[in-house]
Amino acid sequence: MKAIFITGTDTGVGKTVFTGLLARYLLERGYNAVTQKWIQTGSKGFPKDIAVHLKLMKRKRSEVRDCMQHITPYKFKFPSSPHLAAQLEKKIIKKDKIKKSFRYLMKRFDFVIVEGIGGALVPINKKEFVIDIAKELKVPVLIVVDNKLGAINQTLLTIEAIRRRRMEITGIIFNNRSKGTDKRILKDNIRIIKNISGEKVMGVF
Repeated sequence: MKAIFITGTDTGVGKTVFTGLLARYLLERGYNAVTQKWIQTGSKGFPKDIAVHLKLMKRKRSEVRDCMQHITPYKFKFPSSPHLAAQLEKKIIKKDKIKKSFRYLMKRFDFVIVEGIGGALVPINKKEFVIDIAKELKVPVLIVVDNKLGAINQTLLTIEAIRRRRMEITGIIFNNRSKGTDKRILKDNIRIIKNISGEKVMGVF
C-alpha cells in the first residue's frame, strides 16, 4: 500500500512539518503525492495543517481544491481532542466517511500521507481512537518523537499501543526541537529506544 499514517508521541511534536516534507520528497521524485488530515480541530477557515503541508510541498491550494472534502473529511472549530470538538458542535465522527475519503485519494494519487491528531490514543468518541481507523484501513504507522527528557516513556508507550493493535510500524523519526535539552539525553534517547523496541530509526530532524 502506498500510504502511511503519521502519529506522534504527543501533540505539537512536528507531525505537520514532517508530513509536508515527506510529501515534498515524493513529489520531487516524480510521484503524485497528497496529504490528508482526517480530523482538523481548532480551524475556522482553510485547514491549518493542510495549509502548512501545501506550503512545504510548494503547491497551491487551487491544485487540491477539487478534493478538499476528502483531504479533510472533518473540521471543527474548537482546538481539542476530536471527540470533544465534535461533541461541542453536536456532530458524530463517522469512520466510514473517513475511509471513503481515504480510498478516494488512494485511487487518484500515487501516495497518500495521513497526518494523525495528537498522539496514538486520541479518541473520536467514547470507545474508539483515531489509530483504530488506520488499523482498519491497514495503513502502516510512522512515529514522530519529540526528543526530550521523557521521550523514552512516551515513545515506548506509543509503540506498545500500536503493537497491541497488530499494526505495522514503518519506523521512528526523532525531532530535536526542544531547546536546552542536554545533548547526552538526546543521543541516548535514540539509542535506548532503538535497543529496547527494535524498531527502525529513520532519522533525526
